[in-house]
Amino acid sequence: MLFIKKKARDEEMKAARLVNEDKVDKPETIKCPKCGKEVDKQRVVKAKYICYECGSYFRVKTKNRIKMVTDSKTFEPWFEDMPKSNPLGTEGYEDKVAAAQEKTGLSEAVTIGKALVNGEPCVIGVCDARFLMSSMGYVVGEKIVRAVERATKEELPVFMFCCSGGARMQEGIISLMQMAKTSAAFKKHSEAGLLYVPILTDPTTGGVTASFAMLGDIILGEPDALIGFAGPRVIKQTIGQELPEGFQRAEFLVEHGIIDGIVTRDKLKDTMYRLIVTHKKQKGYANFNTIEADKFDISEVLKERLISYEPKTPWEKLKGARQMSRPSGMDYVKYICDDFYEIHGDRTMNDDKAIVGGIGHIDGQPVTIISQVKGANSSECISRNFGMPLPDGYRKALRLMKQAEKFGRPIITFVNTPGAFCGLEAEERGMGEAIARNLYEMSALKVPVLAILIGEGGSGGALALAVGNEVWMLENATYSILSPEGYASILWKDSSRAEEAAEVMKITAQDLEKLKVIEKVIPEYGGADAASVPYIGEFLKINIKEFLKKFDNMSPDEIAEDRYSRFRKM
Repeated sequence: MLFIKKKARDEEMKAARLVNEDKVDKPETIKCPKCGKEVDKQRVVKAKYICYECGSYFRVKTKNRIKMVTDSKTFEPWFEDMPKSNPLGTEGYEDKVAAAQEKTGLSEAVTIGKALVNGEPCVIGVCDARFLMSSMGYVVGEKIVRAVERATKEELPVFMFCCSGGARMQEGIISLMQMAKTSAAFKKHSEAGLLYVPILTDPTTGGVTASFAMLGDIILGEPDALIGFAGPRVIKQTIGQELPEGFQRAEFLVEHGIIDGIVTRDKLKDTMYRLIVTHKKQKGYANFNTIEADKFDISEVLKERLISYEPKTPWEKLKGARQMSRPSGMDYVKYICDDFYEIHGDRTMNDDKAIVGGIGHIDGQPVTIISQVKGANSSECISRNFGMPLPDGYRKALRLMKQAEKFGRPIITFVNTPGAFCGLEAEERGMGEAIARNLYEMSALKVPVLAILIGEGGSGGALALAVGNEVWMLENATYSILSPEGYASILWKDSSRAEEAAEVMKITAQDLEKLKVIEKVIPEYGGADAASVPYIGEFLKINIKEFLKKFDNMSPDEIAEDRYSRFRKM
C-alpha cells in the first residue's frame, strides 16, 4: 500500500515538474503583424521591437519609445492635467476617451515633455496609436502647442514621434483648427532659430501629416512606415483607385524628395543627439577644435609627376573635366570633413541625384555641403543624369542653403556640370524659375558661401550654385557661358571649331583669375585623380578654414553685402 502511495506521489511530482519545465521552455510569443509568425516577445523587445524573422517594425508604446531614445529617468512629462474636450457634444465620445485612458494608462493620444538625450536637453513628443488611433483633437493640439511655446521660451529643440489616423472626427471643425494652431506654434519656434525634427512612424496620415508632421527642419521616417495625407483605404473609397506596392511608404517618400531620410531604431538615439549638437547656436564660423598646419607635403609619386607635367590647352582641360574618372565633390569631402550626413529631397516631388547635399563638420565646425555629381561609371552617370540637375535639384539645394542660413552654418558648394538639364521635364517643372530663384536667394544669404568649381562649369546650371562670397577653381577646371561646341555653332555656325572657341572664350581657371571672376586657383598636383584627391582635399581644408576665419567677426548683413559687392563689380 505504501509503495502504491509513493508511486502516485512521484507521478504527481513528475507531472508538476513537466508543467513547470513547459512554462520555462515555452517563452511568451507575439504575432508579427507583417509576416504572421509567432515570435519570442523578449527577443523582439531586445531588438527594439523589430521582428527577427522579417525585419518589420512593431508599433511602440509611449513608455517604451521614451525609454528607447532618452537617458534613464530624465523624461519630465508636461501638461498631463488637460481638461476633457467634447466641443460638439458628441454622444458616447467621452466614454471612448475614458476607455482609451483605462486601456493605455495615458491621459491623451500624445505625451510630451522635456528629457535628456545623451546628456543634451530637448523636448520629446510621442503619439500613441492605441489611443483612438492617435487622432488629433483639441487636447492633443493644445498639449503640442503649449509644449512648443515652452520649448521656444527655453530655446530647446523639439522631436515629435508622429503617428496618427488624422483628425478626431468626434470633435469636427475644432479638430481641423488644431492643424493651423500647431503649425503656427512651430513657425514661431522656427523663427527663433530652433531645431524641429518630426520622426514619422507607422501610420502617419491625415491632418497630422498635413500639419506638424511635415514641418521639420529635418524629417525622418522609420523603415516601411505608412505616410500619406489620404490613406490607402480613404483613396480607394473616395475615387476607387488602387495604390501600387510600396506607395506611401517611408522609402517611397525619400525617393520622391518628401522626407530627408530613414532612421533605424538602433541608430535613433545617436541620430537625435547628433542633430541636437550640430544645430546648437554658435558664435562665428571658425569654431574649429584643432589647429591645422598651414603647410603639408605631397607624396613622392606626385612630386615625380609634377616634374614631367605639361600645362594643358583650354580644350584639353575641358575634355579632361568631362571624364568620368575626374573626382567628384564628395571625393574631396572625405578629406575636408570629419563626417558627412546626406539630406534628401526638395520636399515637393523628387530627390535629384545630380545634386548631393547634407551636413558635415570641418574640425568640429558644422557646414552645409552641396555638390553636383556626374557619376563615376556608366550606370551612376545615368542615375545622376550626367550631373545635369532638374529644377528639383536646384530647389533641393536652395532648401538646404536656407536651412544653413537659419542655423548659421557656412555653405560650401562643389560645381561640376555640363549645364542644367534641358528637356520636357525641366521645362514643365520651371527650370528658368528654379535657377533664377537660386541666384536671387543666394545673393542675400546671411552666412558665408564658398563655391568651388572642380570640373566642368556649364552656364546657368553652374552659376546656380556659384553665387559665393568667393569662387575658387581647380587648375584644370573650366567655367563658361556655354559649351565651346555651342559657342562655335552660334557665333560661327560651325561646331567643328569648338577647340578654337575654347581658346577664345577664356574658360580656364587661370584666365578667369585674371578677369577677377574667381579668387583662387587650386593646385591639382599633376591632375585630379585618385592619387591626388587626398592632397587636393587637404589643401582645400586648410584654405577653407582660412576663408571662414575672415567672416568670423562679420555680421550677417555684412556677409550678405560682401557677396553683393563682389558681383556688383563684375
